[in-house]
Amino acid sequence: MDISRQTIAEGAVRLTVDGDLTIYHAAETKTHLIDGIRASTLLELDLSHVGEIDTSGLQLLAMAKRESQQLGHALRIVGHSPAVRELIEFFNMGAFFGDPLVIPAGEHH
Repeated sequence: MDISRQTIAEGAVRLTVDGDLTIYHAAETKTHLIDGIRASTLLELDLSHVGEIDTSGLQLLAMAKRESQQLGHALRIVGHSPAVRELIEFFNMGAFFGDPLVIPAGEHH
């Protein structure tokens, strides 16, 4: 798994997760998410390259959303891989995250 960080605007950062968002990477992912939330008033999380996500990955996303709300910062998910969409829909968490489930052009659902 690889997480890249890009400054996209003043005070805004985008983290792109490339790989699996599973229990095997939970500690590393948590560190990246917390650091990104604390360092930026707006964190965009691009999950369009996530191959696999399990419930620990979903828990990390929920933790990140709550942490950002507690700090008065914004967390937006700006890309959803098929695996991410499927898990969010399965657990009916779309409203919790508040982001539209983005389906890339050319991908059929």
